Amino acid sequence: MTDLDVTPARRSAGEVLSWSRAGVDPALRTAVDRLPESMRAIAGYHFGWWDEQGEPTGADPGKAIRPAFALLAAQAVGGAAATALPAAVAVELVHNFSLLHDDVMDGDTTRRHRPTAWSVFGVNAAILAGDALLTLALDVLAGSGHPSAARAIRALSDATQRLNDGQAADLAFEERGDVRVAECVRMAENKTAALIGAACAVGALYGDAEGHQVEQLRSFGELVGLAFQFTDDLLGIWGDPAVTGKPVYSDLNNRKKSLPVVAALASGTPAARELDELYHCDAQLGPAELERAAELIEATGARAWSLSQAEDLVARARVHLRAADPDDRAERELHSLARLATRRDR
Repeated sequence: MTDLDVTPARRSAGEVLSWSRAGVDPALRTAVDRLPESMRAIAGYHFGWWDEQGEPTGADPGKAIRPAFALLAAQAVGGAAATALPAAVAVELVHNFSLLHDDVMDGDTTRRHRPTAWSVFGVNAAILAGDALLTLALDVLAGSGHPSAARAIRALSDATQRLNDGQAADLAFEERGDVRVAECVRMAENKTAALIGAACAVGALYGDAEGHQVEQLRSFGELVGLAFQFTDDLLGIWGDPAVTGKPVYSDLNNRKKSLPVVAALASGTPAARELDELYHCDAQLGPAELERAAELIEATGARAWSLSQAEDLVARARVHLRAADPDDRAERELHSLARLATRRDR
């Protein structure tokens, strides 16, 4: 038994995330240490472990919510969290591969309250570091020696392909003025929900789950992941920079076709028409225009709709969670994490 499996009887979602981060970080650092030095320097900067000169920092490393889902999924089916550590590390590596590439493609200069890796080390270096993390994720699973490693690699590879497809759609939407709500939801299912679903599935596999448990937990994770994206898109417009690590209205400034934006544009209201003119003008939007765009989205009802969708998705996810016949404590904590996914600004 390891520290991962010695835990208090009752934990809040925040305590679960702290437990996950404390358990995963040492294994994550060990994995990253195997990278070539050029890639290791950028990866460690991105994770917040050190600055651009390699000096240790106290930077925000992120919440590690995906590894927490993997560890709890293993416990939910009667396995040990420590046994699922390779699954948790692999999922976190894939997630951060996507963040490194997303920051380049979106041109974002800030993540977790500090300059993005590409803005410090250059575009090409950041792309290569992301590639290295993806390769390392599969190597961690392959080298784990677990009987389900091959199935886990297939599950994580499938989720990564869906993630890439979702990112491609997200980028394509920026060039289109006719994005439909159903298309945007499908994009989010691929870009965000697939990996959280895979975190639950791979964690369950490493907990020696039955086939039906793996699939129910995957469905649970995917619904939570979609709720997570609805919340993330709201934070991308109205989020407090102290929480998001990005400027207020950052998604509007980048003309992102996020879920609330697409829903607002499709509403057929006078506010939608004004928003369409603002969103598709050639000039850069200033502070007043960005604030007006946010007001128009809210006026269409898209903000309230997004909040309602996130709440409904979490309720539907719990049905799948219970269908997996989970351990009582793990069920409570998985549901608590799911609720946190829709309340990150509270």
